[in-house]
Amino acid sequence: MKKFIHGFQTFAFRGNILDLAVGIMIGGAFGKIVSSMVGDLFMPLLSVVLGRVNLSGAFLALDGNYYVSAEDAAAAGVGVFRYGAFLQTVIDFFFMALVIYGMLQLISHFLPKRTPEVKPEPLLCPFCRGEINELARRCPHCTSSLEVVPEP
Repeated sequence: MKKFIHGFQTFAFRGNILDLAVGIMIGGAFGKIVSSMVGDLFMPLLSVVLGRVNLSGAFLALDGNYYVSAEDAAAAGVGVFRYGAFLQTVIDFFFMALVIYGMLQLISHFLPKRTPEVKPEPLLCPFCRGEINELARRCPHCTSSLEVVPEP
């Protein structure tokens, strides 16, 4: 039992797991902010631009009759094709992606720029042109003897 508890502790309390948990919690909170921005700011503006149309309430009753709302049609036992809710979800996704992209661009503007790590040129054997270690005395590919340069 002690071995099990110790194994669980080393698994659950590693740095990566805790970082992941914190990232998920922050991501959930960030998701609420973005959802509020889309639902409370962008969608009302879109509704004004489209002429006060409530897109999410648009539907088509599958029996061909007219109903005031999708709930009325469903209460009458009629199948309902709720294309407005689908379009609303697509527009929500588009605005969420746009807001997240904009926020990431803004955040990356304030973060320091990373310079790529420059790797030194590999040392090549003068005989076979194979890559060798700088401390090697013989080439591992062609076994030629290499000139040893004294270290300073």
